Amino acid sequence: MSKKGKRYTSNEDGVDFEKNHELKEAVAIIKSKANAKFDETIEVSLNLGLDPSQSDQTVRGVVSLPHGIGKDIKVAVFARGDIAKQAEDAGADLVGAEELVDEVASGKIDFDRCISTPDMMPLVGKLGKVLGPRGMMPNPRTGTVTNDVSEAVKSSKSGAVEFRAEKGGVVHAGIGKASFSEDSISENIKEFINAVRKEKPSGAKGTYIKKISLSSTMGPGVRIDTGGI
Repeated sequence: MSKKGKRYTSNEDGVDFEKNHELKEAVAIIKSKANAKFDETIEVSLNLGLDPSQSDQTVRGVVSLPHGIGKDIKVAVFARGDIAKQAEDAGADLVGAEELVDEVASGKIDFDRCISTPDMMPLVGKLGKVLGPRGMMPNPRTGTVTNDVSEAVKSSKSGAVEFRAEKGGVVHAGIGKASFSEDSISENIKEFINAVRKEKPSGAKGTYIKKISLSSTMGPGVRIDTGGI
């Protein structure tokens, strides 16, 4: 059994792990416990009442958070010709076709999100084993398979967050930094949760959002009252 560090143990002091906190209270607690030497990421986790392995219970989407995520997102675009030029003009960090596919296939992934034009997907689809486990595979549902690469790049750069239900029906994402104000963090959380709600699949029965937890990179997690958002 691993031993908890002194900082983590100290951060647990005064935290009620069984209580469902109001959002404002939870954010205040998490910010007060984010005391690492770097700007910790604030993360939200939702436990959903569904089974993602069933085709009618999948959840996947994208949401633009009002205050961004406090991170410089590196974007790769798989495109050719004029559309590739549009991607470069929009601020994409990496743009290419076959050569970029080969680079990624070799394991070199120096980006956070990737976008592809529809005509490139037969090639990009071969990268499923590399990009899939990282949740980075381009998908029309998240707006990352498109000919409007300019808008897609700008959206990604401005703080768009992709999400999907993983094994056990858990959806999680970084929604900001500890340096953000409490109001900014709260507004980002509300926007994220509302986006997940909108993606409720037809096969989901009973309680959809069963549990919401909030934490920082190095801090403890606290529960949020699901009925208060």
